[in-house]
Amino acid sequence: MNIQQKLKIIQKISGLTQAKLAAKIGVSFVAFNNWFLGKSQPRKSALKKIDQLYKEYTGEREISDDGLSAKKSALTSKSKRFRNILKRIVNNPDIYDAFILALTYHSNRIEGSTLSENETAAILFENAVLPDKTLVEQLEAKNHQTAIKFLFDHLAGAKPIDEALILRLHAILLNGIQRDAGFYRRHGVRIVGANVPTANFLKVPDLMKNLAYDISKKKKDVIAGISDIHSRFEQIHPFADGNGRIGRLIMQAILLSNNLPPAIITQEKKVLYLKYLNISQTKGDSNPLEDFVCDAIFEGFKILERQKK
Repeated sequence: MNIQQKLKIIQKISGLTQAKLAAKIGVSFVAFNNWFLGKSQPRKSALKKIDQLYKEYTGEREISDDGLSAKKSALTSKSKRFRNILKRIVNNPDIYDAFILALTYHSNRIEGSTLSENETAAILFENAVLPDKTLVEQLEAKNHQTAIKFLFDHLAGAKPIDEALILRLHAILLNGIQRDAGFYRRHGVRIVGANVPTANFLKVPDLMKNLAYDISKKKKDVIAGISDIHSRFEQIHPFADGNGRIGRLIMQAILLSNNLPPAIITQEKKVLYLKYLNISQTKGDSNPLEDFVCDAIFEGFKILERQKK
């Protein structure tokens, strides 16, 4: 495979413009465009960066145990600087709103929402009604906001992350959108674009009871535990709709209960996220997903620490 082919694959998977990819590599748009068109070849240093991007976006990068352990240790160290991360979020309106916006915007975009970040903010904080956007998209944004607020209040009250909470979050998320909001599916489903078989709907209640039990157990490796729970939940696919968003809300609940900030899984990294989730489910290799979750938690720390984008 030549460089031109690699660059086209990177652009297709990432969805980034040539200008943004050029910035990632650290070269001008003109230089990148010449490589893209096959008019010239990059130097050795640029070739290395292109290979790194290719491995990252195709999910072919190797995650060393040492590197992953270092990230987990860094997250533990950062966590210890805060006595109570959830309390810090709830007691600081700017941080609170920043998490609500980031989590709602990106989680809904991953599921196909066309709302921009500014449009999402207007709906969430100004109760704006956008005539050029569908009512369902706008209701999904408001419902997600309500679900996060409910989750924060639930955890602040030291209540458990159990099956009742999961069903309640789904009822809030799909309120006014689906008639079966708050209930497990009663039919077969498949995950679009994935070769992962979902659970037989007759087995969903028992599988969810087992999952909720495992969530309640204390784990030495929180990141590994979260990745396992998330992977299993998405494969069970307990609901007719809303599984991705509920799965990510469960992830945030477990993180906050372990004094870690919510993981910001951005819509720009949707392809990587789904790729690593698929690898975990089909190959039993959770390292890429764990590494990805670590990076998403670091993004959460940026909001918590009021770092600029």
